[in-house]
Amino acid sequence: MARLVSGGLRRAVSVAVAVVAALSALTACTPGPGDGETIRFALDWTPNTNHTGLFVAQQRGYFGDAGLDVEVLPYNNTAVDTVVDAGNAEFGVSTQSSSTFSRASGGHTLSVLAPLQRWATGIGVKADRADITSPADLDGKTYAGFGDPGEVETLQQVIRNDGGTGDFESVTLGTSAYEAVYSGEADFTVSYLGWEGIEAEHNNRPMKYFRYSDFGFPESYAIVIDANQDWLAANPDRAAKFVQALQRGYQFAADNPDAAAQDLLDANPGAFNDESLVFESQRMLAEQFMKGPGGRVGGQTREQWAANSGFLYDKGLLTGPDGAPLAEEPDWSTYFTNDYLAST
Repeated sequence: MARLVSGGLRRAVSVAVAVVAALSALTACTPGPGDGETIRFALDWTPNTNHTGLFVAQQRGYFGDAGLDVEVLPYNNTAVDTVVDAGNAEFGVSTQSSSTFSRASGGHTLSVLAPLQRWATGIGVKADRADITSPADLDGKTYAGFGDPGEVETLQQVIRNDGGTGDFESVTLGTSAYEAVYSGEADFTVSYLGWEGIEAEHNNRPMKYFRYSDFGFPESYAIVIDANQDWLAANPDRAAKFVQALQRGYQFAADNPDAAAQDLLDANPGAFNDESLVFESQRMLAEQFMKGPGGRVGGQTREQWAANSGFLYDKGLLTGPDGAPLAEEPDWSTYFTNDYLAST
């Protein structure tokens, strides 16, 4: 289910560019004055607009202002929550779903910031499919998916909420999912609206989208920043400085999308073939997904965690450290914290 949120944007970059971008990200974060050991931040893919706030904080000196040395760890095919739980990074980019699975299974991970406040994905079908006008029309169709935990159950529920049965064929195609829909070999997939949605327009492949929340499915924090809870407990002051500097970066990105997009490009030269897509993506994220109440970026609520992660529990998808389904619903207030955010 993690890729329902951010995987599409991840898949948009070629392998060659991925290597360049990852190395650029790693070398761009030159250590500052520092007040202790380096804080390591794990990326979930090559640099993209889900990470803009991080690169704003780096480019504009917010980490340096806080006296912090920050190292960006390039993606290495290991789930970020696994990296953070193992203590190989202090922080990293995750999703509410991935963070939920990690903590339920005993991981020492905790969500400390939500850069994207709501779903940033939608069910995508070709725009000219007159036979598909709402999710209920997806009954009996073929879904090109990614094999992520909970993705099928989520789609089934959206379809049922629209009056369908939720019965469809699912094939796991990964990076080939979008091409399968474009070519007509599959009927629908899940698109990241801030990347594939824009990219489809640029490539003259018009699509239409059904957003989960428009059909009664609970909102999700599309992107969260997970931290190693043991490190947080041992370093509360440095943790607060880092989270607040990062929050400052994401707030700038939400308030100044064009300048922030340029920071992302400057920090990762040569990483993007279509720079106009980067600007459009950042504008969309800033306008639709980043800001919570009062225009503030980063905060989380128990209600949203309980609604969305509670769905995963209700479906029996969450397992404990022993691998058995959880017998009791978790206390969702222990899965995140706002304690390290700026007070205003």
